[in-house]
Amino acid sequence: MVTHKEEFTISAMCRILEVSASGYYRWRSRPNSLRAQENERLVGKIQTIHLKSRNNYGSPKVYRRLRQEGELCNHKRVERLMRENSIHAKRVKKFRVTTNSRHSEPVADNVLARAFKASEPDLVWVSDVTYIWTDEGWLYLAIFLDLFSRMVVGWSMSERMTSELVEDAFLRGSRGGEELAR
Repeated sequence: MVTHKEEFTISAMCRILEVSASGYYRWRSRPNSLRAQENERLVGKIQTIHLKSRNNYGSPKVYRRLRQEGELCNHKRVERLMRENSIHAKRVKKFRVTTNSRHSEPVADNVLARAFKASEPDLVWVSDVTYIWTDEGWLYLAIFLDLFSRMVVGWSMSERMTSELVEDAFLRGSRGGEELAR
């Protein structure tokens, strides 16, 4: 009725809903029940615990923390209050396999033989590919490091992990780093 009071009069809505106007006004002026007041207080504690966990905790962990703080409440009540107040835990991203060890591509010989020191610049480069979760999905990063200076000499990023990702990183490094200066 409150949301429609601009469109219709209270007396007309009471007549259609078969509610007495005096009963409606008495209901409006009545304070919240003890249970509703307790729920409001509990929601405040739930929000505090949830924020302290950096929005990671779901209802089971929030419930355990409330019990540790001496709150007497049911886990189903905590779950319901969190749902009604749109308090949700962050979802854990599913593990994604990114390495295919069973391929028919040739594998390069280990010419470095764990000798991770270089006597001069641009003599030995090493590379790696990693992946980073962003708001828009997985992003793959390929880098080349010069073992002498330990500086990044080439890098490339892509939404897909392909051989072109590594080739692009290598080509950027072989151009003398002019792309890194930008």
